[in-house]
Amino acid sequence: MSYLEQFFLIAVVHLLAVASPGPDFAIILKQSIRYDRRTAIFTSFGIATGILLHVTYSLVGVGLIIASDERLFTALKYIAASYFCYIAWHGLRAKKPNDTEALQTLSGEENKNRDDYRVLTTVANKETLPSAKRAFFTGFLINGLNVKATLFFVSLYSVVIAPDTPFVIKLSYGLYMTVATGGWFVCLSYLLTHPRIRYFLQIKGYLLDRIMGGVLLALAVQLVLSDLN
Repeated sequence: MSYLEQFFLIAVVHLLAVASPGPDFAIILKQSIRYDRRTAIFTSFGIATGILLHVTYSLVGVGLIIASDERLFTALKYIAASYFCYIAWHGLRAKKPNDTEALQTLSGEENKNRDDYRVLTTVANKETLPSAKRAFFTGFLINGLNVKATLFFVSLYSVVIAPDTPFVIKLSYGLYMTVATGGWFVCLSYLLTHPRIRYFLQIKGYLLDRIMGGVLLALAVQLVLSDLN
């Protein structure tokens, strides 16, 4: 298989993986609902950096060691489950916004002005917006602690990518997946914070926040139960 064929195979597999609902999608949806576009975008950067972490330890063989060492892998799963539960707890406690009626009175003309609309819809959360650093590390930890991502990249670099593939080529594959992941979630952040979509999310978003909290909690339970089987 040529390097170009390898690249297209990796691109397709990665696209299917990154586009499927999971912890990364859940956290971007949560950040978009609860906070704003800036927070969601910095979270996306954190997720992309988490991909770079997986790529790095796969290249140096650490990922294979983690996947093959039952104690290390179990420890990673429990750490991930704990963090997922922490995020899920905040999502499940999401409350219906008090300013729903005010949001519903916005005219179509006001909705066309993104800056004014952003100010109006984030006024209730203005004092609690996380810093760029905190948003970044939230995304980084969600992806970096995702054991499914660990298995995905270990499998990718040990099975799909030929062992004799030069290190530079393997690194270029990893950089592509990092950039592609960041681009995907940045676009998703823009979509979810579009004025019309955000208008809906600000009214009914607390329900989606609870659903995503439930999804993360289910993922945490699945991680723990998989260790007991």
